[in-house]
Order: sequence, then C-alpha cells, then structure tokens
Amino acid sequence: MLIFHPLENDYSYLGVEAQQIMQQTIDWFEAKGKKKLTSDDRNYVWYDDFLSFTKANQLFAKLMTPQSYGGEKERWDTARIAAFTEICAFYGLCYWYTYQVSSLGLGPIWMSDNERAKERAAQLLREGHVFAFGLSEKEHGADIYSTSMQLAKQADGTYLANGRKYYIGNGNKAGMIAVFGRMETTNDYVWFVIDSQHPNYHLLKNIVNNQSYVAEFELKDYPIEEQDILHLGAAAWDAAMNTVNLNKYNLGWGSIGICTHMFYESINHAGNRRLFDHFVTDFPHIKALFIKAYARLVAMRLFTSRAADYLRSASLDDRRYLLYNALVKMKVTREGEKVVDDLWDIIAAKGFENDTYFNIGTRDIRALPKLEGTVHVNMALVVKFIANYFFNSTEYPPIPERFDAANDDFVFQQGPARGISKILFHDYTLAYDSYDLPNVNRFKRQIETFKEFLLMAGPNQEQRKDIDFLLTVGELFSLVVYGQLILEKAKLQELEESLIDQIFEVFVADFSHFSLQIYNKPSSTEKQMAYALKMLVKPDFNPERTAEIWDKQVFVLKDSYAMNEEGVKIPM
Repeated sequence: MLIFHPLENDYSYLGVEAQQIMQQTIDWFEAKGKKKLTSDDRNYVWYDDFLSFTKANQLFAKLMTPQSYGGEKERWDTARIAAFTEICAFYGLCYWYTYQVSSLGLGPIWMSDNERAKERAAQLLREGHVFAFGLSEKEHGADIYSTSMQLAKQADGTYLANGRKYYIGNGNKAGMIAVFGRMETTNDYVWFVIDSQHPNYHLLKNIVNNQSYVAEFELKDYPIEEQDILHLGAAAWDAAMNTVNLNKYNLGWGSIGICTHMFYESINHAGNRRLFDHFVTDFPHIKALFIKAYARLVAMRLFTSRAADYLRSASLDDRRYLLYNALVKMKVTREGEKVVDDLWDIIAAKGFENDTYFNIGTRDIRALPKLEGTVHVNMALVVKFIANYFFNSTEYPPIPERFDAANDDFVFQQGPARGISKILFHDYTLAYDSYDLPNVNRFKRQIETFKEFLLMAGPNQEQRKDIDFLLTVGELFSLVVYGQLILEKAKLQELEESLIDQIFEVFVADFSHFSLQIYNKPSSTEKQMAYALKMLVKPDFNPERTAEIWDKQVFVLKDSYAMNEEGVKIPM
C-alpha cells in the first residue's frame, strides 16, 4: 500500500517484533472504537487507557531504549519509530504527541555521559513512564538563547533550580523531565533532570484545550545534585539543537497519519453521497481534488520514508539529514495542510460533525508546522544549504533503504550542532535524470532556470536581509530537494511511472506558484521578474493518466476502510 491501511498492513519487512508492535497498536485502537475515540477528544479525556496499553506491552521501552541500555527486543530504530508514530497519528494526534514529547525528553539523556540518568531512564521506560522536554519558556518561545531557568550552586556542592517552563507536553505525569537552563554564576547553558512528582515542582496549568497536557510548570528551590546534571556549556547547547534536529523528523509522520485517516473518511462520504442525481465522486472537480490530495499524500510518505534512510545512515562525515529532517518538519507538515484543505472542500459540512475523525484532524493538522520551531525558523535553516546543494556537490556511497534491525547509534552522537555551511550533498540531478517523464522534465527545466536565477539575479545585499524574500527563495529550493528524495524512493520501490508523473504535475504548478510570488515581491528587480516569468510552466495534463490513477488507486479506496464504531473489550 502506498498509504497506510489498518486492515491491509504488512510490517514484516521490519521484523517479527515490529509486526507485533504495529498490529497490537492497530488492534487496540480498533477495539476502542470511533465513538469512544471522538468522545474522549470532545471531553479532553487524558489518555490513561493508551498509556496503560503501552505500559502493558512495553511499547515505549521497545521503541525508545537504545540497545545498549535495553534487552534484545529494545532498540532505537527510526524505521520502527516511523511506522508506530504514523499509526498513532492516524487515530489521534494526542497519542502521537505523548510519544513525541517523551522522545524529545529522552534526547538530552541518551546524548549525555551521565550513566546514572541513562539507567534510570531505561528503568522508567520499562515501568511504562512518559518523559518531557523542558526547553521552551513563555516569554522566549523558540529563542532559547534567552532562557531564564537558573541553576544556583550551593555551599555544599548541590544546586537549586528556579524558573518556569512553558509548552511542556507530558508535564503532568513525566517520570523524568530534561530541563534546559543556565548556571547562575557562569551563565553557562546546562541540562539537568527532574521528577514531575517532586514537592518543589509546581504544575501551574494545562495551556491547551485538548486531550494532551501541555504544561506550564515552575521550579522553586528544586534541589539538584551533580548526578542530575546531563550537559554543561557548549555540550548543553549541542544537546538542545541535536535533540530538536532528531525529533522534528517525527512531525512528518504526524501529518501523514492524520491526512490518511481523513482521506478514508472523505472518499467514503463522497463516494456514497448523491447530489443532483449523481454521486459526489462523479463530479470532475471532486475527482481532481481527490487525485491532487492523493498525489500529495503519497509524496509526503515517499519523502519522509527516504529521509529516514539518510538519518539512519548519517555520520559526522555525512550530515545531509539536517536538511532532509528540516524539510520533513516544514515541508511535509504544510503539504498535510494542503491535503486537508482539498479534502475539506470535498467533505464540506460533514467535516464539522463531532462524531468524525475529520473534525479532530482539521484542528490537529494545523499544529504540526508550528511545533519544534516554526516553519520560518526551519526555512531560515534550509536556505543555508542552497549554495552547496546546487554548486558544490560531492560523491557519497549510495544510501540504500534502511529497514534493517539496527540501533541508530549516531542519533545520540551527532557531535557539535554547527558547521552547516560545510555540509555537502550528492548530485541531485542523478535522481532527476533517472526518469524521462513529461512533468519531471518540465520540473527539471524549472530547476535549471532557478539555478540560473541564483547565479545571475540572486538576492542582492538588501534582499539577503529581507526574510520575506528569502522565504520564497527557500520555497523554490525546498521543492527541488523534495522532488529529489521522492524520485529516489520511487526508484527504489519501482513505483508506477504514471503516479510519479501525476505527483510532478502538482509540483510543476507549485513551482510556478512560488515563482509568481518572487515576481510580485516589492523588492524584486526587473531581471528577477524576468526569471520568475520564465519559471512559470504549465504542467502536462494527461486525461488518460489521471483516469487510470482515479480508477486504480484512488476510487478503489472507497469503503475499503472505516474505523470500527463501537468499542469492544480492549486488548492489553
């Protein structure tokens, strides 16, 4: 299946243990039933039932314990994590979220040299606890340079922590919270661990209205010992950046899972609803919206899957994952918003009904582009890669698909979080030249014009200071990288060329859209406007191709899946 299907899934390629984890999780949600799922969402019910299930089956321990701190069934394996997080989001972002913020909270711990903290984390995972990541603050948000959490050394060699943290998922229950702050006297950055049940930990409030608990908390003279400190100085800063760079990858699967469930609800509703003596799916504009949404959704999954191969194969000499993970966070999640917008135009008023998953998804899909740094923050990062990507490529050994049962050791050994300008990439044209398809070829012409634009009419000195202008340049660049990894994954999976061309029909139009934005920028020069017009390319529309995709890939999904309505005894 090119998109996840709960009744036709096959995770055998990930091994017997992973197949069991994924099937157990699907079975638990299907047993819970849609009525209880949507009721819990409406009533903001904390998901104790889900956490009891994960505890009973040791799921978080199996998925989030590095092999060196766990048993034979436990490892940090991005391929297994991707499958699990997609399933969780398919049934509700809150279930994905409790995993995600636990993963974030474990990052500074697993990246540290503090063996006592690591052993404690492994034990808490076995006991079924969740974790939290105390980085953000109400006044500073993503500006972690300005953190006001303070750790003050005492005469006896211990420390007292004082300060507040905000946007802290799992802050009500976490067995361990990794907290970022500064040393009071030296102003050095520091990471340390605390317990949410300690009397000097004050849970102030839940700042969101949904099933999750996103806390504001305050530490008042919270006692910290040397054995509670994870990182100090530059190492603390690196741990903060590396943890976010790792875990922003999971955001893509959050969007993919949400969009997939909404797609099934939409095709079922439209395919069985008659208006003006026709089924809704008979109307040409409805078919067009479904095909575009499907093409985007498949592309999201292909890109995010391929990005995992690079993450799992990364090393200090190959950090291409930093670009690809940033695009999973900012590109894939916004593609998810586009998918939902098209589906909502189809499902219309049905999408507001409170007994649908769609109603939940329309709210939750908006969250993902705004977590782990805003889209703008990540785009500012992405722009830094443009020069080396286009004009300074190098050779690397081919990266295979990575479904092997290996612990991803490097994700906790990423090294200094700097040197982005030195990261090199392989020749992107290898992927594009492996296909000779009408829309891929048109997209290649757009890329060549964009490269010429960068060389001959790139941003001037003033425009380089204009974030608004650079963001649009970044959008064009992102599309190039996005298409590259999709083509690489499509080749590895021997995907049908008709679907690839359909995907790039969407991308050619997207490239033209952002080119027109360059043309309309207040500061764009005559030369830049001329290149922008040259990048406006009409996609190749092939009625036979789209009809085949509609018949064989899209419409066949009608009534193939609907979540079990009534709950039954939930398996543990």
